[in-house]
Amino acid sequence: MTGTIIFDPLLPLPLLIALAALAVLGIILALWRGLSGWALRGLAALVVLGALAGPVFRQEDRAPLSDIVLLVDDRSASQALAGRPGQTDAAIAALEGRLAARPNTEVRRVTVPDGADNAGTELMTAVSEALAEEPSARVAGTIIVSDGRLHDVERAPDLSAPMHLMLTGEPEDWDRRLVIRNAPAFAILDEPVTLTVRVEDMGAAPEANAQAPLDISIDGGEPERFTVPVGQDIDLPITLPHGGRNVIQFSVPEAEGELTDRNNSALVQMNGVRDRLRVLLVSGEPHAGGRTWRNLLKSDSSVDLVHFTILRPPSKQDGVPVSELSLIAFPTRELFLEKIDDFDLIIFDRYKRRGILPSLYLDNVRQYVENGGAVLVAAGPDFASADSIYRSPLAEILPARPSARVIERPYRPAVTEMGSRHPVTAGLINEWDGDWGRWLRQIDVAPVEGRGQVVMSGVEDRPLLVLDRVGEGRVALLASDHAWLWSRGYEGGGPQLELLRRLAHWMMKEPELEEEALWADPTGQTMRIIRRTLEDSVPPVTVTTPSGETVELDLQEVSPGRFETLWRGPEIGLYRLQNGDQEAVIGLGPAAPREFEATIASGETLQPVIEELRGGVMTLSDGMPSIRDVRAGRPAAGRGWIGLTPREAYVTQDVTLTTLLPPWLVLLLASGLIIGAWLREGRR
Repeated sequence: MTGTIIFDPLLPLPLLIALAALAVLGIILALWRGLSGWALRGLAALVVLGALAGPVFRQEDRAPLSDIVLLVDDRSASQALAGRPGQTDAAIAALEGRLAARPNTEVRRVTVPDGADNAGTELMTAVSEALAEEPSARVAGTIIVSDGRLHDVERAPDLSAPMHLMLTGEPEDWDRRLVIRNAPAFAILDEPVTLTVRVEDMGAAPEANAQAPLDISIDGGEPERFTVPVGQDIDLPITLPHGGRNVIQFSVPEAEGELTDRNNSALVQMNGVRDRLRVLLVSGEPHAGGRTWRNLLKSDSSVDLVHFTILRPPSKQDGVPVSELSLIAFPTRELFLEKIDDFDLIIFDRYKRRGILPSLYLDNVRQYVENGGAVLVAAGPDFASADSIYRSPLAEILPARPSARVIERPYRPAVTEMGSRHPVTAGLINEWDGDWGRWLRQIDVAPVEGRGQVVMSGVEDRPLLVLDRVGEGRVALLASDHAWLWSRGYEGGGPQLELLRRLAHWMMKEPELEEEALWADPTGQTMRIIRRTLEDSVPPVTVTTPSGETVELDLQEVSPGRFETLWRGPEIGLYRLQNGDQEAVIGLGPAAPREFEATIASGETLQPVIEELRGGVMTLSDGMPSIRDVRAGRPAAGRGWIGLTPREAYVTQDVTLTTLLPPWLVLLLASGLIIGAWLREGRR
């Protein structure tokens, strides 16, 4: 039971002060006039004012509350290194025992796992959430058992009780890690890009480790080993082998005695892009759609275009000076013999044999395709004539032969069943609102047996666009010269720009337009595996995890020729995918998780927070500290001891209020004093 006197005024405080002032003035006036009863009058006024102030004696029945101590148990991945789990278990057990022996104390144990999505150790977040569930007036302190490697120190709570860190680890701990200083997302093919790599030792590393081996592997291939100095930035020039995603893995073998090898590797995923796409466009004669290809290719700033239009064949004699027809002579020898391999794509637009390109040059074009080049034939009536370029060495690589028939009637181009799977035409109908406009001419061609894929058809389902692979190169035949009608908006137009863009990029071997492809798009530790094929079905994809385990996953067809599945990888690292003859590699998450970026135990990060709360950092390798009581605001840590602040919190179970001046007593005292003053003054 505790008792205190409180006041509950019957009048507002300003009015009560005014009455007191009037009473004082009255007493001063009585004293000045020499009234002998002024003292009794003053006492009477004091009794009345005291009654108006409402003094009350309050008695409380209090039940004491126990102090709360937060015991934070860090169980993140870095706490599993070396002997830290046993060290942590022993420290937690000892602290729980000592706190249990402390009178009037409760322990709240908080276990901190790894943060989601590679967030690291969210130690302060866990402490803040635990404190939010407890009355702050009862928290006597926080004791953290950890290696001090946390990643959310900015979320440290505002406490009025001390915080202490029991630091795990040993003084002789050391670790080696690999750091990539800079890694661009894109790099130009055939040009070296410089990556800055650093191998550094942390902690009590052996002084003899002046150099370390470094392995570099591209797309999961056989690694190459280099020897690099430790503790220095190394600039490594890397040349990407192919377009699209390139996965480069850097790794350092585990050294004897280091804490972990989880931070000895790093994955860099870079997209290889072409610097310039070199295209040679040869127009056999001027025609209404002659600028279609030129405008398309010139609209792409990454394309270097060489365009020649044959205005007059050599056999034509009309007396017009050559200087009025051409700015320069057609450099056939230079283009088709000396520099043909410099081009990524050659387009023949309504070209026919006129003696300008002899068979030797056209045979050189055939060899160019077989060695990895690309040729596109945009056919007009010339392709069906006796001078067709099909009747040349190019016949060996063209996927369809002309029948000498030119169909002159309106038709609406359509995507074939094969075309709905081929990346050049798949989903093309979704690129245009409404029906496609009609074309007015088509060259009748028949696919060569065993060659070519018809992806678009025209009149009576006859082949309109035929694609084929020849040797290392690619060939396309567009059996019409009326694609330009779409760009002019004839009957509503059509996706002419998208079709020709895809066609040109497929021929130039852009990775996103490969017919047979396997890749994965990572999001955190989840990957979307995608398989594109021209077949009706695909076998399960085999996934090899970084630890060597294999998993088979079924793929579901989400659109014609496109199969997908969503899978969450069990660990972070390099995964290998295989589906039939298609292989791919993908880095899932960082090779070195955030939890292993720094592994040497240190209280440096938490030191400012702990000093502000008057706590201390104790190293468990030096032994367990004792626990003392300290007053609020006093230093709470010293050599071999840590302190907790007793809160002396309580809960009030009952309150009794007793009036000190009951009305009858006030009336009796005030009237008695006033009468006494009157009698005293009357005797005089």
